[in-house]
Amino acid sequence: NFAAFAKAEDLKKRIWFTVGALLVYRLGTYIPLPGINPDAFAQAFSSQSKGVLGMFNMFAGGAVQRMAIFALGIMPYISASIIMQLMTSVIPSLEALKKEGEQGRKIINQYTRYGTVLLALVQAYGISVGLEGGNGIVTDPGMFFRISTVVTLVGGTMFLMWLGEQITARGIGNGISLIIFSGIVAGLPH
Repeated sequence: NFAAFAKAEDLKKRIWFTVGALLVYRLGTYIPLPGINPDAFAQAFSSQSKGVLGMFNMFAGGAVQRMAIFALGIMPYISASIIMQLMTSVIPSLEALKKEGEQGRKIINQYTRYGTVLLALVQAYGISVGLEGGNGIVTDPGMFFRISTVVTLVGGTMFLMWLGEQITARGIGNGISLIIFSGIVAGLPH
């Protein structure tokens, strides 16, 4: 049956696309931020890895403990999505947009992206300032380090958001959920 074979070929392509995209994500969790002393950061992280920082690291697939370009992960997007859902319940104009169907959903998704950028900017700046306060973690502290860290971390989050959308469109399943899942699985004890 040719139709079944064509569907199987499409399914294979989708599976391979998803696997490839998740491999790209996993590779990004190993690329360190520019200007970081990895040994000094690892030492500082090991003393602080319990609690919220450890949980955040688990969701980021270990990128936080390596202070990688994907250290923020997809969490700013998740936070922005939750905030937008709450706002659609409270703000009448957003509630009306939500009821408009596909067009309204697209506009709300765009607002969520803007919120993601805003949250990622704030979080990335906080991380850059916090890293400078660490003992010997940043090789050359200053405004250039802060700007490069913010650009890198926000870019990493935007890339992951885009990658998640690509997985959803061209792969299998919800891309954002798969990125979160692969991060959690990577953080499980061996």
